[in-house]
Amino acid sequence: MQSLGILIASAISIFIWVLIASAIFSWLIAFNVLNARNSVVDRIGEILYRVTEPALRPIRRFVPYIGGIDISPVVLILLLIFARNLIYEYWL
Repeated sequence: MQSLGILIASAISIFIWVLIASAIFSWLIAFNVLNARNSVVDRIGEILYRVTEPALRPIRRFVPYIGGIDISPVVLILLLIFARNLIYEYWL
């Protein structure tokens, strides 16, 4: 049972890093550091979008944009850290 808890906690940690990468990637495209018309950049952006969007979509329904900034990744990261800490405290 401990191995399953470690696996779930590790998956949560990896998903947190994917969320951070997705947010940074979107900023780089928004500030024209990366060219979105490049096929490699487009492919990476699409992969990050497909991985993170199903988890972010429900949060975006309840959390409004603040000054044009989407804070749903921050809310999701905080929820995931809370879940990971629960796993560490009660399951491991």
